[in-house]
Amino acid sequence: MPDLHELTALDLGKALRRREVLAEEATRHFLQRIERGNAAVGAVTGVAAERAVERARALDAGASRSAPLWGLPIVDKELVRRAGQRTTFGSRLFADHVPETDDELVQHLDAAGAISLGTSAAPEFGLPSYTASRVAPPARSPYALDRGAGGSSGGAAAAVAAGLVPFAPGSDGGGSIRIPAAACGVVGLKPSRGRIPAASGLDRLAGLVVAGPIARTVADAALMLDALVSAAAWPHATQAAIDPPLASGAPHPSSGSFLGAAVRGEGRYQLGVMTASPWQEDVPISMAPEARWALDRAIEGFAALGHGLDDIDLAPEPDYGRYFRTIWKASAAGIPARTPTELQRLEPLTRWLVEQGRAMPASELASALEWLAGFERRVIARLRGVDAVLTPALAMTPRPLDWYDPADAERNFAQQVQYTPWTSFVNVAGLPALVLPVGVTPPDADDPGMPMAVQLIGRPGGEATLLSLGAQWERSGRGRLPRPPVW
Repeated sequence: MPDLHELTALDLGKALRRREVLAEEATRHFLQRIERGNAAVGAVTGVAAERAVERARALDAGASRSAPLWGLPIVDKELVRRAGQRTTFGSRLFADHVPETDDELVQHLDAAGAISLGTSAAPEFGLPSYTASRVAPPARSPYALDRGAGGSSGGAAAAVAAGLVPFAPGSDGGGSIRIPAAACGVVGLKPSRGRIPAASGLDRLAGLVVAGPIARTVADAALMLDALVSAAAWPHATQAAIDPPLASGAPHPSSGSFLGAAVRGEGRYQLGVMTASPWQEDVPISMAPEARWALDRAIEGFAALGHGLDDIDLAPEPDYGRYFRTIWKASAAGIPARTPTELQRLEPLTRWLVEQGRAMPASELASALEWLAGFERRVIARLRGVDAVLTPALAMTPRPLDWYDPADAERNFAQQVQYTPWTSFVNVAGLPALVLPVGVTPPDADDPGMPMAVQLIGRPGGEATLLSLGAQWERSGRGRLPRPPVW
């Protein structure tokens, strides 16, 4: 058998269920991987070795191995509370915080049989699209250690890409699963709003945030998605839009498990190709040659697989930037920093968002929510004629660690938009999206070889279609990346 970290999560899970590998053996193996490799990438911020081994022994002693993630190691994102585990939310305000209760997502992962090895790095309260804070080293892309891993699930993506864990849960409020997946050369899946009952977005302002998997293969992402979806899933985004026929006339791949769709990889679909961004009326947006190369490679590859492709664009939305900023600021207003001393302990970007959000009149927030609800309807209606939409994942190669302005918060926010112009609107519309690696750029004098990716955006509830497309892409071999130098 290959070394355990060389196995996919799916294959490792099969070996665990066949008793070819003990849960304790797998746990200790990945704890050793973290000990040896984490210092380079800054992926894991806290290790819970004793608790992980204890849980693994308890699982080994049990009679049943039927849970979908039985014995598989993961790391919890630093924004998710696990009782007894230090959780800082990436902030100096919570540097010593140890929660007494588990978040619902943690309960779901435990019930599915996963074993948490500790916490993965996240920026302060998950607000930026890069993972750097004053409480932990920056998370780095394992392909280029002078480049950031993206954010806010940067620690999770770096850990998966470096082989420190087989896969990991993340969360995504404006691209926070997809951005780091692209920067680290792995697969990232943002589910539809309401698909996963835990961290569904339905109880958050504007419903932006959802939980989802980061993995090295499409099938591994589907395996975690299946484990997180319950029989009592919210119907808002998962049922209503799944009955209409696909634009291509292909049969729905949605019957059965998501893993089944990812393994079968069946169907021919109609894809729209989009390069415009709703941000372009607000912030100068340009596509770097590397992003164009990745998109062209994906267009060529999906066409060769027999899928239809046509250009598609959203109508100009000059108000998008203003109203998205309003919601982002309003969401930060509730951060528990009340005194001047507490506010000064925040990162400059966080403090700017908090202060702007608290100064905002209620009427401005109400107008933003109303406008974004209309935007959601317009986007879904515009994309009705295709089964999925193909965009670049990022507008540039993974950014240098010192690229973002540390002092000018407004400029920092604009830089994030320029790097990630195709992610946030997917959250506003509540749509599923899948990031797929395309290749590694040839190294030159300015850039080492770095991973580039594309994004597939689905219809509401259309995760199975995206997974089918992703499986076909992987089988074609076009998205197969070499192991990163940190492995």
